[in-house]
Amino acid sequence: MKMNPSKLLLMLSFLLFLFISQTKAQRVFATNYPYQAELKVFVVAQEYQADLKVYKVRNEYEATGQNGKWFFTKYDYQAKKKIYFVDHEYQAELKIFFVEQAYQAGWRNAAKKHLLY
Repeated sequence: MKMNPSKLLLMLSFLLFLFISQTKAQRVFATNYPYQAELKVFVVAQEYQADLKVYKVRNEYEATGQNGKWFFTKYDYQAKKKIYFVDHEYQAELKIFFVEQAYQAGWRNAAKKHLLY
Protein backbone atom coordinates (compact mmCIF):
# COMPACT_ATOMS: atom_id res chain seq x y z
CA MET A 1 0.00 0.00 0.00
CA LYS A 2 1.44 3.33 -1.07
CA MET A 3 0.70 6.33 1.14
CA ASN A 4 0.12 9.83 -0.16
CA PRO A 5 3.06 12.08 0.93
CA SER A 6 0.71 14.72 2.37
CA LYS A 7 -1.11 12.09 4.44
CA LEU A 8 2.22 10.72 5.63
CA LEU A 9 3.37 14.21 6.65
CA LEU A 10 0.09 14.83 8.47
CA MET A 11 0.37 11.52 10.32
CA LEU A 12 3.99 12.17 11.31
CA SER A 13 3.09 15.67 12.52
CA PHE A 14 0.29 14.24 14.65
CA LEU A 15 2.59 11.61 16.16
CA LEU A 16 5.22 14.26 16.90
CA PHE A 17 2.57 16.39 18.60
CA LEU A 18 1.52 13.43 20.78
CA PHE A 19 5.11 12.72 21.70
CA ILE A 20 5.81 16.34 22.63
CA SER A 21 2.65 16.64 24.70
CA GLN A 22 3.60 13.54 26.66
CA THR A 23 7.16 14.75 27.28
CA LYS A 24 5.84 17.92 28.91
CA ALA A 25 5.36 15.90 32.04
CA GLN A 26 5.18 17.81 35.24
CA ARG A 27 8.39 16.54 36.75
CA VAL A 28 9.46 19.16 39.26
CA PHE A 29 12.39 19.72 41.55
CA ALA A 30 12.10 21.89 44.64
CA THR A 31 15.21 24.05 44.96
CA ASN A 32 16.71 25.31 48.20
CA TYR A 33 17.21 28.87 46.99
CA PRO A 34 15.07 31.21 44.87
CA TYR A 35 17.84 32.01 42.38
CA GLN A 36 18.05 28.30 41.44
CA ALA A 37 14.38 28.14 40.44
CA GLU A 38 12.56 28.85 37.20
CA LEU A 39 9.29 29.38 39.03
CA LYS A 40 8.30 30.66 42.46
CA VAL A 41 5.39 28.79 44.01
CA PHE A 42 3.22 29.44 47.07
CA VAL A 43 1.06 26.80 48.73
CA VAL A 44 -2.31 28.33 49.63
CA ALA A 45 -4.51 27.23 52.52
CA GLN A 46 -7.77 26.91 50.57
CA GLU A 47 -8.50 25.29 47.21
CA TYR A 48 -10.36 28.32 45.83
CA GLN A 49 -7.22 30.48 46.26
CA ALA A 50 -5.11 28.31 43.95
CA ASP A 51 -4.19 28.73 40.32
CA LEU A 52 -3.44 25.01 40.13
CA LYS A 53 -4.60 22.06 42.22
CA VAL A 54 -1.65 19.66 42.50
CA TYR A 55 -1.61 15.96 43.23
CA LYS A 56 1.78 14.44 44.09
CA VAL A 57 2.17 11.17 42.19
CA ARG A 58 4.39 8.34 43.37
CA ASN A 59 5.70 7.30 39.96
CA GLU A 60 7.20 9.43 37.20
CA TYR A 61 5.06 7.82 34.47
CA GLU A 62 1.91 9.12 36.20
CA ALA A 63 2.99 12.75 35.71
CA THR A 64 1.97 13.26 32.10
CA GLY A 65 0.67 16.37 30.42
CA GLN A 66 -0.26 19.65 32.09
CA ASN A 67 -2.95 18.31 34.40
CA GLY A 68 -1.58 19.14 37.85
CA LYS A 69 -0.10 15.73 38.59
CA TRP A 70 3.43 16.40 39.77
CA PHE A 71 6.30 14.04 40.29
CA PHE A 72 9.03 15.47 42.52
CA THR A 73 12.46 14.41 41.30
CA LYS A 74 15.44 13.68 43.50
CA TYR A 75 17.85 15.71 41.34
CA ASP A 76 17.38 18.98 39.49
CA TYR A 77 18.59 17.64 36.13
CA GLN A 78 15.73 15.10 36.11
CA ALA A 79 13.05 17.80 36.29
CA LYS A 80 11.28 19.69 33.54
CA LYS A 81 10.73 22.61 35.92
CA LYS A 82 12.68 23.80 38.95
CA ILE A 83 10.51 25.49 41.56
CA TYR A 84 11.06 27.33 44.82
CA PHE A 85 8.45 27.42 47.56
CA VAL A 86 8.17 31.03 48.77
CA ASP A 87 7.03 32.09 52.22
CA HIS A 88 4.53 34.74 51.15
CA GLU A 89 1.78 34.76 48.54
CA TYR A 90 2.89 38.08 47.01
CA GLN A 91 6.29 36.53 46.13
CA ALA A 92 4.74 33.76 44.02
CA GLU A 93 4.21 33.50 40.31
CA LEU A 94 1.99 30.45 40.81
CA LYS A 95 -0.31 29.56 43.71
CA ILE A 96 -0.97 25.87 44.27
CA PHE A 97 -3.11 23.73 46.54
CA PHE A 98 -2.22 20.09 47.23
CA VAL A 99 -5.21 17.77 46.78
CA GLU A 100 -5.77 14.31 48.25
CA GLN A 101 -6.96 12.50 45.11
CA ALA A 102 -5.60 12.43 41.55
CA TYR A 103 -8.98 13.25 39.98
CA GLN A 104 -9.06 16.57 41.89
CA ALA A 105 -5.89 17.88 40.21
CA GLY A 106 -6.15 20.51 37.51
CA TRP A 107 -6.09 24.15 36.57
CA ARG A 108 -8.33 26.73 38.20
CA ASN A 109 -6.63 29.61 36.40
CA ALA A 110 -5.68 28.43 32.91
CA ALA A 111 -4.09 31.82 32.15
CA LYS A 112 -1.10 30.68 34.25
CA LYS A 113 -0.65 27.42 32.33
CA HIS A 114 2.21 28.88 30.29
CA LEU A 115 4.36 29.02 33.44
CA LEU A 116 4.88 25.25 33.33
CA TYR A 117 5.94 25.03 29.67
